[in-house]
Amino acid sequence: MPYLEIRKQVFELLDADQGGRPGQAIDLFIMALILLSVVTIILETVDPIAQQYGDLFQYFEVVSVAIFTLEYSLRIWSITTHEGYSAINGRLKYATNPYMIIDLLAILPFFLGGIVDLRFLRVIRLFRVFRVFKLARYSTSIQTMGHVLKTKKPDLVISVVVTAILLVLASSSIYYVEHQAQPEEFSSIPAAFWWAVVTMTTVGYGDVTPVTQTGQLLGGVVAFLGIGLFALPASILASGFIEEATTDEANGETVQYDENDITHYNHCPHCGDELPHEQGIVPESRGSEHTGESERATLGRE
Repeated sequence: MPYLEIRKQVFELLDADQGGRPGQAIDLFIMALILLSVVTIILETVDPIAQQYGDLFQYFEVVSVAIFTLEYSLRIWSITTHEGYSAINGRLKYATNPYMIIDLLAILPFFLGGIVDLRFLRVIRLFRVFRVFKLARYSTSIQTMGHVLKTKKPDLVISVVVTAILLVLASSSIYYVEHQAQPEEFSSIPAAFWWAVVTMTTVGYGDVTPVTQTGQLLGGVVAFLGIGLFALPASILASGFIEEATTDEANGETVQYDENDITHYNHCPHCGDELPHEQGIVPESRGSEHTGESERATLGRE
């Protein structure tokens, strides 16, 4: 087979959208290998298991890294088949893709030869499991989440800033209130940050608690305010998803209607019935369900 045809087929096999069943099978195999490699990393921390199966784990490490390296190299090699990716600049651009950076971090520690142990970063490769879900409705959900985060970014930033301000105020206040009574637990404002975080999230580990009446009162106020502030980002995201659900899927923008201009409607804003296509006029036969129908119809005809 010609060289270019082989490269094209490799590119399609590594893309589940274009590779069909073979491409899906390759993705499933890679993901299974990722899960197994994560399991071996976890089991290696158990001394009895590591002593008994250490050689097997090492063999599996070599095989898995070899497969991951081959996959990474083939992706870099075949990406030029995709339109817009040149031989040099295109490959460099593709190599900076977040997924490719994760792939590189997954195999790099092995080749560093023990200089630095970053194998736990391979856990991040589990995010590649979403490749399979691109074939179904999950891709729409992920895009929706990204769009919501983008549209609600200013509100989320404000909520985070307000929470950070309260965190600093709570830490500073509890330090000045409790420092004399508990100099070791509240030795500084940064040390009081732990108490403020635990209290604001209402986790309440109990390892550090105020003993003075003023400190206990302050703790109650901080906990009360923290409940609302830490729930604020969740409410912002929930409102964003509600707004996204009402977005027109055709153009990705929310359709805004002006009740004073009936010619902009395809459906009646009062009863939901479809309006005449030519004029967009409220049918007079609906009577009182359509407020101002005669006037609106006249305006529509004009």
